[in-house]
Amino acid sequence: QVQLVESGGGSVQAGGSLRLSCAASGRTFGNYAMGWFRQDPGKEREFVVRISRSGSTTLYADSVKGRFTISRDNAKNTVYLQMNSLKPEDTAVYYCAASASRVVTTIARGYDYWGQGTQVTVSS
Repeated sequence: QVQLVESGGGSVQAGGSLRLSCAASGRTFGNYAMGWFRQDPGKEREFVVRISRSGSTTLYADSVKGRFTISRDNAKNTVYLQMNSLKPEDTAVYYCAASASRVVTTIARGYDYWGQGTQVTVSS
């Protein structure tokens, strides 16, 4: 089992920045690729970004490319999401997720463990 706890969400004006953190506990953090997803009420959970086990490879959704940056610190069992130039359409609950699979995936069912989510609200 891997337990994931997100933090860092909040409210910000358009153009602002937030930094999300996801702290992991349980099994060896470095054995899992990590991802961030987001979800608006009534919509499907949307892939945002993925980072490989070592942190050497990342994959971003087109909608956030150039604005969001994922990183991880395996010594601290933590993954981060730096979000800059935020837009109202970035408003959602953001979830971090861990994947034991070595297949690079952007779909939610490819991830084995999920955090409880943290709300991000961007006002215009």
